[in-house]
Amino acid sequence: MKGFRDFILRGNVVDLAVAVVIGAAFTGIVNSLVKDIINPLISATVGQPNFSHLVAHVNGGEVTYGNFMNAVISFLIVATVIYFGVVMPVTRLMARFHKPVPVAPPATKRCPECLSDIPAAAKRCSHCTQLVA
Repeated sequence: MKGFRDFILRGNVVDLAVAVVIGAAFTGIVNSLVKDIINPLISATVGQPNFSHLVAHVNGGEVTYGNFMNAVISFLIVATVIYFGVVMPVTRLMARFHKPVPVAPPATKRCPECLSDIPAAAKRCSHCTQLVA
């Protein structure tokens, strides 16, 4: 039981569980946004955005490719909303908080003659007295 408890209480497992719960809740919000706001706006401008009536009859069977088209369009709308509503703002916010750390120049350089490390400001190697540029 101790191993199972350690596994469950490990940080990344708890983080993953929280992400799944938040993702499920957020899915409801995004689906409602698409279904209740964006689709009616599209419907008001171009007509009814529903392709479920499109059916192909093949050897006595029905292929409802209109439902597939509805799913693809819904996915593209959801992906667009997620990108412009979540990903871009979070990326900008994270860029404000995470400033790039300046890289310090190296403190030493290699002597071309004896390959020993010498201070970066040195003009002559302390080991072999070779002139260093």
